[in-house]
Amino acid sequence: MRYIDWTTVALYLVLVIAGVFSIYAACYNFDNANILDFNEFSGKQIRWIGLSLFLAAILLIFDSRVYESYAYPVYAGLLVVMFITIFVAPDIKGSHSWLVFGPVSFQPAEFGKFATALALAKLFSGYNFKLNTRKSYTRALALIFVPILLILAQRETGSALAYLSLFFVLYREGMSGLVLLGAFCAVLFFVVAVKFTGTPFIGMPIGEAMVMVLIMALMVCMLIFYCKRLDVARNVLIWFVGTGCITAALNELGLEIPGLIYFLSVIIAACVYCLLLAIKTKLKKFTVTALAAILSVAFLFSVNYAFNSVLQPHQQQRIRVTLGIEEDLLGAGYNVNQAKIAIGSGGITGKGHLNGTQTKLKYVPEQHTDFIYCTIGEEQGFIGSTAVLVVFLALILRIIHIAERQPSTFGRVYGYCVASFLIFHLAINIGMVLGLCPVIGIPLPFFSYGGSSLWSFTILLFILLRIDASRRHHPSFL
Repeated sequence: MRYIDWTTVALYLVLVIAGVFSIYAACYNFDNANILDFNEFSGKQIRWIGLSLFLAAILLIFDSRVYESYAYPVYAGLLVVMFITIFVAPDIKGSHSWLVFGPVSFQPAEFGKFATALALAKLFSGYNFKLNTRKSYTRALALIFVPILLILAQRETGSALAYLSLFFVLYREGMSGLVLLGAFCAVLFFVVAVKFTGTPFIGMPIGEAMVMVLIMALMVCMLIFYCKRLDVARNVLIWFVGTGCITAALNELGLEIPGLIYFLSVIIAACVYCLLLAIKTKLKKFTVTALAAILSVAFLFSVNYAFNSVLQPHQQQRIRVTLGIEEDLLGAGYNVNQAKIAIGSGGITGKGHLNGTQTKLKYVPEQHTDFIYCTIGEEQGFIGSTAVLVVFLALILRIIHIAERQPSTFGRVYGYCVASFLIFHLAINIGMVLGLCPVIGIPLPFFSYGGSSLWSFTILLFILLRIDASRRHHPSFL
């Protein structure tokens, strides 16, 4: 026990205790003001915390080698449970993701996080495993995407997206940064194309024109920083600017050239130029640059189909509200608007514990679960909200520190899995409450009411602490 990282345990306890008081404030009952009342959400959360501490103690008792030895069986078992959930779970707000046993219900997708983290860590700790071949990428991606597909089949998009945070772990273990760049560009292109889709410009939506310009900028930046060929980047930039000026002049003279034809022509020509250089110099990076531009254009043409045909109507509405295309203050934008009012009314120092008017009058739906942060903002103000984020930051940095000091690949990879899940939940939940992200039902770790989320992060964290406590007995440490 003396090798347990007690700093991390202390941060965990601070967060869960603060979470209880936040839930108590969010669900304050004037007729029954007892925080320990098990009929109230605060009392139920205290019971979940007690069970979590008992579970944490059990996790610390096990030999750390158990987690590595049984990683795959645990992963397979959770996949079976998630598969069964698709067919037996009741319909709760359009989702089939909760298993109900009398008064108790739990969400298998939450527990699948630690199982997936263990399986991924087990894979990377295999003999001579390196993330540098198609086979190794396929195995790693399969471990991540199988639970994602099962969760999507349960119609639980938010929990499925959380598993994508594990790509940061793959990046830490050697995955090319081009993958993260591609993901960032995909999000950026999607947002720009959807937000400005209704405004015409040179015969095409201005959003598509803006994305085409971004694709040109992407090619130039990749030639400079990825290919490290300033001369080629200069030539491509001159081609883009020169043809743009010529096209603009022709349009002024009355010879109109459709914007789509212009952009496709110049981008295809630049791609052909890069491919010819790749053949001449035998430098594959030119091919990658051309391929990135081609895939970006293809992705742009798929945005409208994905938005209108793949996403559900309520998801489309939430995205429109988030991007400011529509307001809908009484519909899809109601929760976020009320959350902003609550947080803004808190000011710098807040209204004080149990004095939040927006909270007490129940203006914010789900304020004890997904929107718990607005209670903190209203009652504790900017100072209290920042303090919560500082404690979360301290915990995340501590987890990364623990991961980096592990002598084994298994411990390091698992530690980064824990950090990735925590960062994703924190960023998306706060962004969701502030209106920066669509509302997708992501709880705030250790704060939002619910046993599944609390147990999931408790298991994730204390397995890491148990692995870390035994690092001194690892052969490489000795």
